[in-house]
Amino acid sequence: MKNVLYLSLLLAAFPLVAQGHGGESHAKRQAPKRVAPVEEKAFGRQGDPSQVTRTVEIVGTDNMRYTPATIRVRQGETVKLVVHNRGKILHETVLGTMPELEEHYALMKKFPEMEHDEPYMVHLQPGESGEIVWQFTKPGEFYFGCLVPGHFEAGMTGRITVVAK
Repeated sequence: MKNVLYLSLLLAAFPLVAQGHGGESHAKRQAPKRVAPVEEKAFGRQGDPSQVTRTVEIVGTDNMRYTPATIRVRQGETVKLVVHNRGKILHETVLGTMPELEEHYALMKKFPEMEHDEPYMVHLQPGESGEIVWQFTKPGEFYFGCLVPGHFEAGMTGRITVVAK
């Protein structure tokens, strides 16, 4: 009698187990891919390359200067910044507010081997070029600078003026 009872319970539960598994393969049951949200910063957000309205070329050199040192954009504009290292040493270009750049620079001086990769920065060996695609969502004065120890203090900075719509 016990065996019949166990067999009855097992057979009654079988359709539920089979239904729970489903008829599709495991490969088709993967979770949908999630797109990482774009992080909004005080100086804007990573831009969509298909929305670029213009390209600005920036050249950094070993005299610790950028050319041009000032850029003007409209609020909401998505710009491709193409940065060229025309020097013989490593340079980087990082976008931000002046307090953010100063804070980041202080960390770089303490930890010069620190590596980071954000959409608002490029690291360039001599002769290399890199791109930053950025949407300037807020009006104001923002900056770019080389945060390699010694370069920022030597004046390797530039200004971005974002004009309100």
